[in-house]
Amino acid sequence: MTVPTPRRPILPGNQLFESLPGAAADPAKVAEVAHRTAELLVRGARSSEDAEVVARVVKLADDYGLDELADLWSDAPADSLPGTLWRLYVLRSWVHSSPEDVAREYATGREYAEVHAVVAGVADPPGPGEVRAMVDAVLRGVASGDFATTLDRAAAFARIVATGRAHLADDGHDQVRSASKLVEMADQLATAARTERAGQLW
Repeated sequence: MTVPTPRRPILPGNQLFESLPGAAADPAKVAEVAHRTAELLVRGARSSEDAEVVARVVKLADDYGLDELADLWSDAPADSLPGTLWRLYVLRSWVHSSPEDVAREYATGREYAEVHAVVAGVADPPGPGEVRAMVDAVLRGVASGDFATTLDRAAAFARIVATGRAHLADDGHDQVRSASKLVEMADQLATAARTERAGQLW
């Protein structure tokens, strides 16, 4: 899976809206901004000040694209809230860049993973438009739905596609390794869902 290299992000949130200086950026400050934006997007506003920051974050995404925010989350650990959002972003970017391949792999994989197919919720038949709609619905669930369920759906989707990719592999090592990476992502998202339900995903 390849993701376009994002531009340097504009950092949202009062003092956090001030861009960090180039290579001198404090890693701790970057981590703070990553967690702050992730928390606001997933947990929502808890005060009028938060509401203003959320509005700025949403406007940033609308004006510059999700790449600007995702760059903040890219170095976060897999078991953190920003790290989890990064994995959802990667999944969405990949589906949008290769919808035909993903649809073919999903259609194959669900023959071997019917339970996961029910959780993922892709319309039948799973064409390119259906898989794009599913992954976009997952991302909308970050703001409007139950986040643990959102993560479970994404994990199930990734696992099905990985299964299909492995069964369709015709070049041996590269596709099998790629399928393995998708399984790893599915495991991380499923773990994040359990952590979220325990109230410990931050």
